[in-house]
Amino acid sequence: MADNLQRRPLIWAGIFLGIGLGGFVDGIVLHQILQVHNMLSSRFPPNTLANAKINMTWDGYFHAAVWVMVAVGLYLLFRAGQQRNVPWSGKILLGSLIAGWGLFNLVEGIINHQILGIHHVYEYTTHKLPFDLGFLAFGGVLLLLVGWMLIRAGSTDTLPRGEAS
Repeated sequence: MADNLQRRPLIWAGIFLGIGLGGFVDGIVLHQILQVHNMLSSRFPPNTLANAKINMTWDGYFHAAVWVMVAVGLYLLFRAGQQRNVPWSGKILLGSLIAGWGLFNLVEGIINHQILGIHHVYEYTTHKLPFDLGFLAFGGVLLLLVGWMLIRAGSTDTLPRGEAS
């Protein structure tokens, strides 16, 4: 049985869940609680009611998109749970969640912060680049590495579905 185990369904479920949950952390913490940026704050600084409403609308689209990622991740997790050849591994699932979060931060940081320039990690400062690079390094690359290490650590897990260790 251990020879034909498939870990990829669990990994993909965790990655999609990590992308979505990481997006929610970004939107809730950085956009709403700390208010250091909004989705389009470089293009439409929220210093007028009209610009604040534009940013709020696009933040809503962003949250809708990450909600879809969580829904896809839950669907994939449910499907993985139906397959007897997918081992239940907390290390693989947690590692995939963390890697998905890091992947979200890396892709979003490169595209939105650097390429499109629609917002930055800390929008309301003259020195945006150090915050953006720190976000890419610690929120992106470091999370990806930690996630990958956990996935690798769980690669020997062979516990069948429904059995406790």
